[in-house]
Amino acid sequence: MSDTNDTHGAPSEEEERTPKRVIGTPPQVQSQDLLPSEEKGGESDQYVLDPVKARKAERAVAFFFTLTFLAGVAFIVFYAVWPGYVGNDDIVRAMHSNYALGSALTVIFLGLAVGMTIWVRHLMTTKEIIQERHELSSPSEDREVFNEYFMQGTDESGLTKRPLLRRTLLLASAPLGLLPLILLRDLGPLPEKKLRHTTWKKGTRLVVDGTGQPLKPSDFNSPGSIITVIPEGAEDKLDELAKSTVLLINVPEDQLKVKKGRENWNVGGIIAYSKICTHVGCPAALYEQTTHHILCPCHQSTFDALDGAKVIFGPAARPLPQLPIGVDSEGYLIATSDFHEPVGPSFWERGRPKA
Repeated sequence: MSDTNDTHGAPSEEEERTPKRVIGTPPQVQSQDLLPSEEKGGESDQYVLDPVKARKAERAVAFFFTLTFLAGVAFIVFYAVWPGYVGNDDIVRAMHSNYALGSALTVIFLGLAVGMTIWVRHLMTTKEIIQERHELSSPSEDREVFNEYFMQGTDESGLTKRPLLRRTLLLASAPLGLLPLILLRDLGPLPEKKLRHTTWKKGTRLVVDGTGQPLKPSDFNSPGSIITVIPEGAEDKLDELAKSTVLLINVPEDQLKVKKGRENWNVGGIIAYSKICTHVGCPAALYEQTTHHILCPCHQSTFDALDGAKVIFGPAARPLPQLPIGVDSEGYLIATSDFHEPVGPSFWERGRPKA
């Protein structure tokens, strides 16, 4: 009795080596061929394709490759032509452009992926080729065998026998090679003198960012006050606002250190500095009323508002440019000229010498 129990109860050596499957996990995947074979047995297996199914698969692959080509052309059109001619609102135009470019890229990658998947699954064999490697330099016999297998694989893939697939694949790939060249336009042309000038000019009123309300000195007479202002008429010009936004600050007039030639650049202690940090272009939007310091939160560059926005701490290399301001005949704050120096980070101004 005991012998019988030991025989049936003890696991065999093979069972001990085989890991047990945990309940809930899928069974092991059994190897299978993607394509049917007429004969099995050694290296002489001959894979046979159904001509009707192969023709349908070929047409499907050609369709997706052609779709990829059309999507590539659409991407170029959406990027180079379409955004500049649709709508007057920069934000809405940018949103529509992003949707169009994203959809075109999705179709490009999806078309290539589906086409290649159908090609591999339905038009190529899964026969494994095993090659033993010993020395780094393969002997001539091995190279001949490799060339034989390579040509055999090329023939089995259908790349040489099916010109429609080859041509549509090349057609689908053609726009992809042009896309980087189209995107290179974002690297140029050089800004030259464009970043040395802003929308500010003599007589331009200072209006509150967000409301467009012009300001009088009496509207801004509390010491320590700070507000962001922009040029009147440029509220919807995002490219111009990126370099024309100004920080308006009211400091004690008796503590203001006026530099020579800037005696008329402030109105009773109200001064205006560019809001764009001269380090890397972050908005220098923090202000300490007790110390009269302007702080850029990105890299802690600190500027002295009482001393021409001179750098007193941080990586910024030069002061914030000051905008000369005055009052017009109606009592509103205006710019008396453009900035007398380039705004923004120093690398913006590395163009031609200023005229």
